[in-house]
This record gives sequence, C-alpha cells and structure tokens, in this order.
Amino acid sequence: MSAEQDAPPAISVVAGAPSAEELAAVVVVLTAAAAASAPPAPPPAPSAWAVAARQGRPALTPGPGAWVASARPR
Repeated sequence: MSAEQDAPPAISVVAGAPSAEELAAVVVVLTAAAAASAPPAPPPAPSAWAVAARQGRPALTPGPGAWVASARPR
C-alpha cells in the first residue's frame, strides 16, 4: 500500500447523500478558496549568467560621443 492509500480522507460526508456532481462542486470551491488564500510565490532569483558584473564591461551609455568613447581603452 502506498502512503496515499493510508491517509485519511480530506473530506467526509457526515449527513445526507450528495451526488458525484455535488461533491465535485464542493471540491472545486474548496480548491479555489485555498489557492486564493495562498501567499504568492517569490520571484525566482536571477541566473548567475544574467548578472551585469559577469559581463566584464561597464554598462553602455548612449549619447553624444559614446561611439568614440567605446573605442578608447580604459
């Protein structure tokens, strides 16, 4: 037996005899409510390849004289 089969049911009907459609509607509502109340996932960290320091050169600055300055050694 797997762990899924050993776990108790998450929802149990204590009174009445709901149809399969009614149970499905309850599951959909509870799933939507749980997803809406969950905190948003944090944004992923930038890849080490995308870090500006790895590029090995300063940021490009467009403007007057930028083309000439790009050929000068630093």
